[in-house]
Amino acid sequence: MIKGVLFDLDGTLADTAPDLAHALNETLKYYSKAELPFQKIRPVVSHGGRALIELGFGIGPDDEFYETIRQHLLNVYLENIAMHTTLFPGMDELLSTIETHNLVWGVVTNKPGWLTNPLMDALNLSHRAACIVSGDTTAHSKPHPEPLFFGCKQAQLEPRQCLYVGDAERDIEAGKAAGMKTIAALFGYIQEQDVPEEWAADYYINHPAEILSILLP
Repeated sequence: MIKGVLFDLDGTLADTAPDLAHALNETLKYYSKAELPFQKIRPVVSHGGRALIELGFGIGPDDEFYETIRQHLLNVYLENIAMHTTLFPGMDELLSTIETHNLVWGVVTNKPGWLTNPLMDALNLSHRAACIVSGDTTAHSKPHPEPLFFGCKQAQLEPRQCLYVGDAERDIEAGKAAGMKTIAALFGYIQEQDVPEEWAADYYINHPAEILSILLP
């Protein structure tokens, strides 16, 4: 019996792409680079700062300027962390329904805690979540199942009692490794080269409301 739902954050629970795109474009401007269109930035947002810097600057962690650019990007993002970020349409209603049925929900993300916690606070969700697990909460991050096990412990659930919802292959991989039922959120930040059908999720959804038919059959 399912008693709780755990969500990835960026691209699953919340539409953070507008603020992350703003941070990248402000960083590009700072370094006298051309800004990028939102449509090009959105699909890579789930993969964090490293993917954004690779997209905008064409460099990786081995580059001597990478860490300086990364810190600038993340500082701009932190200062504007909930300027345009909202829950995906239908998500607030889903969370309310979960709570009304005396079930629990939480967040397991690879976003670092110093960004996750301010964002959850800004969205007024911190007090509602049964767990908030960030990318640096445990020794391993997704696709390792350890963060999901930690989230279950915080939420006082067994993994088999949980659904895990994410928009990236690592989310589905982590959920399956933890022994949870997995849901691929196709409304999230899916890249052109992604083939979600190959992730072997238990369910695929196009809208958060579809989770209710899985959760409350």
